[in-house]
Amino acid sequence: MQLNLDELTQLAEISKKLSNGYHISEQDFALWQELDLQEDSYTALFGALGNTLKRDSRGFFYFEVDDATASMGKISRLFALTLFALVEFYADKGQDPLRALFEHEITTEIWGQLLQQQYHLFEQLEIFSVTDMKREIANRLLRYGLARPSGDQIKLLSPVYRYLDALMDVDHSAVTEENADV
Repeated sequence: MQLNLDELTQLAEISKKLSNGYHISEQDFALWQELDLQEDSYTALFGALGNTLKRDSRGFFYFEVDDATASMGKISRLFALTLFALVEFYADKGQDPLRALFEHEITTEIWGQLLQQQYHLFEQLEIFSVTDMKREIANRLLRYGLARPSGDQIKLLSPVYRYLDALMDVDHSAVTEENADV
């Protein structure tokens, strides 16, 4: 494939964001549009550089990475635990959890309730306060393009589906193993 780098007008910004673990979603309009229009070129270029550009049908791009590093493993566990806790939180309130994840902003009050309800799990990941949650979880959700700021609150974006999918895979695996033991 012959690449014309002049056509990749957002290359530096896209490369920087994706290399830092950021998920480019439709909220990042200019970057997302560039990737959408030049997907084959970016896929070929990043592939030649050793990166795998992934496009999720739910509206976001990211680099496929190995989560085996200690820091990414902890970050992924924090994200997964937070989403698990949010799903439980909304379900306990009688709301459709999937809908609520994307419709509601995560307020300080919600962070506090999540911590209170799941403290035994959060403390295993060295999260002991709402301040810890905002610093270690909310800020990273923003940094990786999984949420956007909304005042002093955050609103989740479509890339969190990656973690929801992983939670569903774990749940499905557990059910499959449980059925195999019967």
